[in-house]
Amino acid sequence: MSAEASGPDAVGGLPQLTGEEISRYSRHLLLAEVGLTGQRKLKAASVLVVGTGGLGAPLALYLAAAGVGRIGLVDFDFVEASNLQRQIIHGTKDIDRPKVSSAQDRLKGLNPDIEVVPHNLRLSGKNAEKLFAKYDIIADGTDNYPTRYLVNDVCVFLKKPNVYASIFQFEGQATIFGAPGGPCYRCLYPSPPPPGLVPSCGEGGVMGVLPGILGSIQAAEVIKLIVGGAETLVGRLLLFDAWAMRFNELTIERDPDCPVCGQNPTITEPIDYEDFCGLGEKTQEAAEPIAAGQLKDRLDKGDRLQVIDIREPHERTLYPFPGAKVVPFGQLVRRMEEFNPENDLVFICKIGQRSLFAIRALARAGYRGRMLNLQDGLAAWAKLIGGPEVPY
Repeated sequence: MSAEASGPDAVGGLPQLTGEEISRYSRHLLLAEVGLTGQRKLKAASVLVVGTGGLGAPLALYLAAAGVGRIGLVDFDFVEASNLQRQIIHGTKDIDRPKVSSAQDRLKGLNPDIEVVPHNLRLSGKNAEKLFAKYDIIADGTDNYPTRYLVNDVCVFLKKPNVYASIFQFEGQATIFGAPGGPCYRCLYPSPPPPGLVPSCGEGGVMGVLPGILGSIQAAEVIKLIVGGAETLVGRLLLFDAWAMRFNELTIERDPDCPVCGQNPTITEPIDYEDFCGLGEKTQEAAEPIAAGQLKDRLDKGDRLQVIDIREPHERTLYPFPGAKVVPFGQLVRRMEEFNPENDLVFICKIGQRSLFAIRALARAGYRGRMLNLQDGLAAWAKLIGGPEVPY
């Protein structure tokens, strides 16, 4: 049966469902809260998924399975083997492919009737507004603070709901920002944490199933927003601990003094989010990069330098760096008198991000010795020396 079909609850202006679609979505049609009208709303809807990683993978898969008519995917990264532990939209054969291309193929394979639009780009204040304007709902699956604040602000500017989730290790949270009368991300987090205080999932680890749970919650909220009539997470922050297997909930309210969504907003267009989060170029002057090959050469020659390992104990147990002085990130500033300014200090972590933050923290605290940051961290070092990959 391929002809378009309608029903007694047909709504003007919504696309019809084909016979094949009626069969595909039959379990939705049995739900009074969704029905034929709700399914047609899903077909008419457009959702932009920001990030096709841990959260974006299950989120996009369930939106495609549910029949959301147009799904946009924003990402500029490539699939790596370490992604596959949790980013279930990608497969082994997709390693080294652009994530948006891999995800597009998977979604079209799941549901050929929907439109999937890949946006292989880095989201920025220059392109976000134009891109977001093309979609009804924005779903934030990012893992860094500059992009979260950017997504939040642009959603408020354009009056589009921001279905948000974040994860770390065994814990996650989800809510909806930017809905009429509801709070935005800045109402909950007026300012970002100091750079380096919160490690990324690539540094701190994450339980593989955790983003699947939170991404599925995001998908449920998106579907409910489209269909209408449901109780959503607007004004409610859902907290989940996978290790303890507990859900909790907090009420969050709109801040009348919020600089973006408050009564007298002072931010009405995108700002420099890297600078706002302490990651701008002005803060990078203290850090001098050193490639893994350069570090090896200097160590082999016996140069005056000291390698500082700023990782946590469990990380070093998995992949130690022989001869390094161990000073966890949180102890650096109070222990900086232990460093000899006559030696070059080389800071190391897994991917070279926390070590960069470590250098900036020491520079702000007044340390004046030469500080080098191992580019791409121990991941690059392991590749250089031909040893096993950093296993976390």
